[in-house]
Order: sequence, then structure tokens, then C-alpha cells
Amino acid sequence: MDDNRIIKTEYSEEMQKSFIDYAMSTIIARALPDVRDGLKPVQRRTLYDMYELGIRYDRPYRKSARIVGDTMGKYHPHGDSSIYDALVVMSQDFKKELPLVDGHGNFGNIEGDGAAAMRYTEARLQKVTQEAFLGDLDKDVVDFVPNFDETEKEPSVLPVKIPNFLVNGSEGIAVGMVTSTPPHNLGEVIDAMKAYMRDESITTAGLMRYMKGPDFPTGGIVTNKDELLKIYETGVGKIKIRGKVEFERLKGGKTNVVITEIPYPMIGMNISKFLSDVAGLAETKKTQDIVDISNQSSKEGIRIVIELRKDADAENFVNLLYKKTRLEDTFGVNMLAICSGRPETMGLKAVLKANVDFQFQIATRKYTNLLAKEMERKEIQEGLIKACNVIDLIIEILRGSKDRNMAKNCLVEGKTEGIKFKSKESRIMAEQLRFSEKQANAILEMRLYKLIGLEIEALIKEHENTMASIYRYEDILERRDSMAQVIINELDSFKKEFARRRRTAIENLGEAVYKEKEIEETEVIFLMDRFGYAKTVDTAAYERNKEAADAENKYVFSCKNTGKVCLFTSTGQLHTIKVMDIPFGRFRDKGTPIDNISNYNSEKESIVCITSQTELNLRQVIFVTAQSMVKLVDGGEFDVSKRTVAATKLGEGDSVVSVMPLTEQRSVVLRTKEGYFLRFSIEEIPEKKKGALGVRGMKLGAKDAVEDAYYIKNGEEVIIEYKDKPLALNSLRPGKRDTKGTKKS
Repeated sequence: MDDNRIIKTEYSEEMQKSFIDYAMSTIIARALPDVRDGLKPVQRRTLYDMYELGIRYDRPYRKSARIVGDTMGKYHPHGDSSIYDALVVMSQDFKKELPLVDGHGNFGNIEGDGAAAMRYTEARLQKVTQEAFLGDLDKDVVDFVPNFDETEKEPSVLPVKIPNFLVNGSEGIAVGMVTSTPPHNLGEVIDAMKAYMRDESITTAGLMRYMKGPDFPTGGIVTNKDELLKIYETGVGKIKIRGKVEFERLKGGKTNVVITEIPYPMIGMNISKFLSDVAGLAETKKTQDIVDISNQSSKEGIRIVIELRKDADAENFVNLLYKKTRLEDTFGVNMLAICSGRPETMGLKAVLKANVDFQFQIATRKYTNLLAKEMERKEIQEGLIKACNVIDLIIEILRGSKDRNMAKNCLVEGKTEGIKFKSKESRIMAEQLRFSEKQANAILEMRLYKLIGLEIEALIKEHENTMASIYRYEDILERRDSMAQVIINELDSFKKEFARRRRTAIENLGEAVYKEKEIEETEVIFLMDRFGYAKTVDTAAYERNKEAADAENKYVFSCKNTGKVCLFTSTGQLHTIKVMDIPFGRFRDKGTPIDNISNYNSEKESIVCITSQTELNLRQVIFVTAQSMVKLVDGGEFDVSKRTVAATKLGEGDSVVSVMPLTEQRSVVLRTKEGYFLRFSIEEIPEKKKGALGVRGMKLGAKDAVEDAYYIKNGEEVIIEYKDKPLALNSLRPGKRDTKGTKKS
């Protein structure tokens, strides 16, 4: 290879340049809308292609696959799915305030079901798209640029006559920036734009007298009205929105909570998430008011019905939904758009200014072009009228000329050489003719029937209309007030035909307050069998079945139903469980696996001790580890709010063997894997913080480890089974902590 063709460059510089090029391409040519037409490139190209294909609102639908293929081949050389997705979204009335595409077939629904494949669906332009977005494309009002392979021309922006960036909103993720603009009511946006045109010094607060705030297609209630002014001044903020709820009172004191409108962010799969969240409130006992929940939504609208039990506080329950589910949600506003070729975060006034300036630009180009055409028409009309007055002379010139050029030269320049005239007077008159080039061509192409009296009258009338149009266009171009009035008249016509009533209410509502019902504190018995199934039962039920309960369960103790159960594990973790989260039922109920109601993982750790937090608060707790570390910890340290905390510090490779709340125990016996026993007084064990390692309980051999610990009260006989023989721990000679102990065979 020729060395001269190798370009040497710094790797970091090349990466930086390439990434910047990619980022700018994504920002400018893919992800962000233009503030003037409110469209991303894929949307603009799709609509323009439909316009080019003639798929108008008053013509038959065409297959979506045809539209997608044509757009991809001519203007948008990316994946077909991105084009079809854009087409689908522009047709969905639950996502767009003003759908731009009229879809025929399955174009998805509000519950998140996707559209059918493009080969099955059909589409055409909406009337508003045809008139307000594409109506003036044939009047050379916007610049056309070459497409990706320079075989076609496409508009750099559509001549949209309404502030579509505000009306339909926009969402997009670029590199290092995101746009998120809520939809607004068409009529209100037009009123705000007119107010700005009448007074460009108007404040954002003044504009918001016309445009109250966002208007989501799904309705709902905006709850932070007072914060909207700052959001629209800066273009950034958070809009809080709630679903709309109605109450249906039924016989027998029951109430149905019916959700008829949902927050805009809940569109799609979040509806099913909401239903599962509501069901979860019942399963986790956050509320016991729910009897049934059903989604009765249809094409007519949203209808989610939650049936409450008799005498439930429905309003308090709805406040729970607002706090714990997405029935109250947040829409993050970041009004970022391409303005003058660069991304810019814009407030309401800046957006309206950009749109008004754009309207004046396209109106100036439109009426400049229309004026030029009318001036050309005027020139030809005046030539034809003048020709009709001297038609006999013109016929004489035509009959006396040898060819078209000779006749044309006579009409334009008065040249009579070579033309046969009937008289000298005719030649003199012909020499005085001075028609323009265009007038001469029109005269030469004029048909004889145009000489009929009525046709001449029609020509004169047409000339009068042309002159009226010229005066009108000149007035529009010369006086800004006249052009503004034309723009306002167009806006009024769009408002009258396409605007609809507001769907989203805007209010100032305080934060939802849910009052938890005060639970009557009672004593219950916690039971957990050797398989890890836990439950709580009434104390009376336990007393009736005490013998069976003690025999069948590994852990049995009393606790308050408002308290917590503490679960210590071999890995040194403490998992707390609210007693209310443990299923309460009959004695013979199976219970629930302890894994399901806590963070305990039976595959990674084993349970060392379970007790009530109330019991711990009154005691000291002794810890014993496999590496023979022991310590006492004040039980109050385990009164924690988190579901999982570290209960003790462990050395490398160590694990917890025993945890015991102390009552009347006076001595502890440690047993090792190799059969060593050491009995010593608990008084020898120092009290430490839960984050401490502790002190050594007994000396261990190189491969030995503590396997168990036993606790003895004064005067109590404790007998264990060791190597198939009974062993009385009281008979062990008391020793000192940190000694080797006695080996038993």
C-alpha cells in the first residue's frame, strides 16, 4: 500500500471527533423535535411521504407497509420499526392531543398492547394534518434539502400553522439530554399564541390565563397548580398528576372505588402494574378493605373497579392508592427542542415566540410567491385586454407574417419588416406595438373563442380580481398588523374546527394523607415448624393445643401483634419481620415460608435464633461463633427500623453458632467438633457493641470449631445426648473462659 494514503492520527482525537459527530447526529437528526413544527425527523419524513403518495384524509387508506417502505427508501434510511412506531404513535389518541394520522386496523391500545404488523394495518392523513401541517407545501414556504442519497428533495421543516410542539408534546432521549414536553389543549395554545401576537411583552403568567397548563389525553387531575408558573417560565420541572376516582355506593353499605381517568405516565403496561400493586396492598396487609379488583376498561374508556368491604373508609383508601401506587404520578418536564439549529431548553414564552416568528416567515414567503404569481397574471391579463382592443390589427399581423418569430418580434418590438399589411396606417400602428415577452406569447396562444363578448367581460372581471389580490398581498407584506390578522384568522379557523374541551383538571391539592387504622394490641403466639413455615395464632388456640404445638414446632413464643420478630442467622445478619406480616389464623393452618415474609435466604444462611423484639429489649444477648468468639450485647441495640442489619461482626471464615437472650442463665457450655467441652460463668463474658468481634471463649485446636452452646440456670439439671449417651452438663467441672476444656469420648 502507498504510504501516502495512510493518515496518521491520535486515537483519542479520532474517538472524540467520531463521538461528537455521532452525538450531534442523534441530537439534531433523530431524537429531538424542531420547535417550529414540533416534529422529529422520522415523523416529518413519514408525514411528507404520505403527502407525496397522495394519501389524503378524503382518499382511501393505504397499507402501512407501503408508507413505511416508501419513507425508508426515499427519506429515512433506518429500521422499518422506527418508522412504523412513529406512524403508530401519531395515530394514538390516548398519547397525542391531536392525532396526525388516521389509522385503520389494530394500532394498539391504552393498556400497552402493541399495534398489529404493518402489513395488516392501513393509514391516511388526518384532516388537520392535511390543512395545518402540509397545506402550504406547494407554495415554496420552506426550504427543501437533498435526501440521504441526493436523489430526492425533502422539507427541512413542515409549514405547520399551529404550535404543535406544545399541542402534542414530545418525548425523546438524545446523547446527554432528554426532551419531555406534556401535551396541551389546542384551543388554549392558540389563544395563548394570539395573546402573544397582540402583546409581545406579555408575561408567562399572562399567557397562562389562556393556557392553564397541560391537557393530557387521558384526563386526570394536575395537583400542583401553583408550581406550573415556574415550570413554564423555565421549561423544567415536575407536574404531579392523579387519576380521577368516583365512588359507587352499593346496597348493604359496600362501596366501589371506580377509576375513570388515569395519570398520563400510567399508559401501557403500567396499568397492569397498578393492578398488581393494588393486589399487593391486600397481600401485604397494608389494607384489609379490598374485596375484589377488576379492569372493566373498553373502547369507551378507562374503568377500573375496586370493591371495598362493608363500612370501609373509601376516601382514606383512595389516599392510600395515591401514596402507594401510580394512581398519583409525576411527569418530568424538560421542554428541550431544536431552535435555530441547536438544542435549547425553552420556556412557554420562548416557544410561542419561535412559533410566531416561524408563522411570519412562512407567511412572508407564501404571500411573496403569491404576489409574484398575481403580478405575472396581471401582466398577461393586461396584454390580452389590450390585444382585444386592437384585435383586427393583430390578425392582420398574423396573416401577413411568414413565421411565429416574425409575428412575435412585431408584437414585442414593433418590427414590421417582411410583414404584408393591407394599408400604410396598419403598418404605422404595428410599429407602435410594445407588448412584453409574456404578453406576446399569451396573445399568440390565445384561442379565437376568447374574442366572444362574454369572454372578454370575464377577462376584465378576472383582471379586477387579480388587482384586488395584488392590493391585498401587498398590504399583508407591507403591514405587520395585516399579516398578523391573517395568521390569527387561520388560527381561529383551526380552533373552531379541531379544538375540543379540556380533559385534565388543574387544581391545588395537598399531599394525600392516609390514616392507618389503629390496631388493637393483643398477645399472639408465634409458631414455626422445622420446615420454616411460620404463623401466629390466638393465645387461647395455643393453650387448647399446647402439647401438639410444642411438639410440632421448632420455635414457640408469645409476642405482641403490633411488634416485630427478630431472626438471627449464621452469617451474622438480623432480619426483622412485622408480626402483622406473618399470617394469623387457625392452629392447623400451614403458615407461610419464613423466606417469603423476610429477607432471610435459606440457600445462603441458616437460622440460629428467633425471638420477639420486645423480649430482646429487656435482655442482654449472648453471641457464640464457630471460632469461639463470645460477647454480650444489650438487646436494645437490635431495636432497628430496617428489615436487615448486621447483628454482629465476624472474623474471616467465621459464622454464628448460638444467639441467646439471657434471663436466669448463669453459665454456658461450649462444645467443639472434636468433642471438647468447656463450662464457664457468663459473668466472664464482657458486654460489647453489636459491631465488635467479642473475646475468645475457649482455646481450639488447629482444625477444631465450636459446634454448639448450652446455657444452665442455677440448680437446673441439663442433660444432652452425646454420641448416643446421655451427658449431664451440670457434672462438668466449671472452668475458666479461654481455656481448652475437657474432651469427652
